[in-house]
Amino acid sequence: MPAERPRILYVSDLAYPARGRRYCDEDIHLTSRLREDFDLALCHPRDAAALMDAFDAVVVRNSGPVLGYLDVYDDFRRRALAAGTRVYNPLTGKGDMAGKQYLLDLTAAGFPVVPTVDRAEDLPLLPDAGRYVVKPKLGADSIGLRIVSREEAAEAADGTVLVQPHVDFAYEVSFYFVDDAFQYALYAPHTDRRWQLEPYEPTASDLEFARRFIDWNTVRHGIQRVDACRAPDGSLLLVELEDLNPYLSLDAVDDTRRDAFVAAMKASLRRFVTGSA
Repeated sequence: MPAERPRILYVSDLAYPARGRRYCDEDIHLTSRLREDFDLALCHPRDAAALMDAFDAVVVRNSGPVLGYLDVYDDFRRRALAAGTRVYNPLTGKGDMAGKQYLLDLTAAGFPVVPTVDRAEDLPLLPDAGRYVVKPKLGADSIGLRIVSREEAAEAADGTVLVQPHVDFAYEVSFYFVDDAFQYALYAPHTDRRWQLEPYEPTASDLEFARRFIDWNTVRHGIQRVDACRAPDGSLLLVELEDLNPYLSLDAVDDTRRDAFVAAMKASLRRFVTGSA
């Protein structure tokens, strides 16, 4: 049974050079607030497997793309699952945590997602477009993303990459959830500046859209970010369901919403650690 002040191992790569974001600032703030309720230590993702047995739970936050240390991450997953270690977010997510296969699955199931295929013979299933986006199935943070012609897309679509039509969207918007509770939304009004975010007040239909993906996923405890784009017809299309280590852009919200988010995360984490949910 966890102590009155549960012990948390907080995993982050403070030095990861994220474009337009400062992981260290966000995690310094979050850890300072979590220490009010938990005994906490911070470590690099490469050290998590060796240290996690001494803690009541492991919180994976801004740990960077796992492509840079995939063997270490796979070992961490195996050991955590075998030992029944509480990992927040739990390692059962079907979104980015498991790769990009979900974009194919959701396309096939008729969800409102940017249409996605992975083989040349399926290209006719995509809307006609002058340009196409090709990206690795195990990609993250736009690593390996290319914008190509249809002919180049056909050559690349060998089952190892995803192919999508290049959508001329009006803007990107992100919805942030703790467990199944909506916290706030942010959007990038300038399409060429993805991480210059401003507060966004979602409509009821916007939230209904985002909740479809939260309900679809299997993460009952933790933090998720639903990234979408506003298509030319005014609809929203899913771009990414980030359920591993979503950057929160807490510096873009006001003090009231930031404090509310921290309170929701503390309550969620305590329920998760004590098994009281």
